[in-house]
Amino acid sequence: MTPNEIIGWMGSILFAICALPQAIHTFKTQKVDDLNEFFIWLWFLGEVFTLWYIIVDDITNQVYHVPLYFNYVFNLILLFYLIYAKYRYNSTPTSLATFKRRIIK
Repeated sequence: MTPNEIIGWMGSILFAICALPQAIHTFKTQKVDDLNEFFIWLWFLGEVFTLWYIIVDDITNQVYHVPLYFNYVFNLILLFYLIYAKYRYNSTPTSLATFKRRIIK
């Protein structure tokens, strides 16, 4: 493994675990009222689109960036949990629920 690959893995692991403290805190407390719904969805979509771009570009160029795959897949797993928790544990209606209620009326 080259020094550049080691640095790539280190960066990917650090980025991948950024959401871990929030996911652990949410799991323990089951409180998500202060977790911004819009932020979570933007983060999730950013991860999905960037992962898509990397995969397509890697397939096209026949160069594979495994550390990046690890980073984005791990983050997506944590974000799936945070999105689930936001709608499962939130004590007040979320923006999406409020918007849905306005449309249905």
